[in-house]
Amino acid sequence: MKSARVVSLLIGALAVGVSGVAMAGVSVGVNIGIPAPVYVAPAPVYAPPPPPPVVYQPAPVYGAPAIVIGWHGDRYYDGHRYWARDDWYRHHPPGRDYNHGHHDNGHHNGWH
Repeated sequence: MKSARVVSLLIGALAVGVSGVAMAGVSVGVNIGIPAPVYVAPAPVYAPPPPPPVVYQPAPVYGAPAIVIGWHGDRYYDGHRYWARDDWYRHHPPGRDYNHGHHDNGHHNGWH
């Protein structure tokens, strides 16, 4: 009986081994999926410093100064020169228009 047991164990072991070989096979699997997100740091960018501010000086204004014919304080300007009050009256008697039609618009400081 012992030999029958050994034979039956041998047949069982052989059956288990044969079934493992019979299950062996080639399998092909195809996986289509979404890849995992990957963070990539952006490349460094060189930004030059801004240029210094530009300040422009205003253009100079050239021209003759505006001179008003008439009394300026205690002096009278006739378009050519300044006269002291006494000199003006001495060289220009009253009754004639020495302003050549120009008026000082009442800015004669009380002198007529």
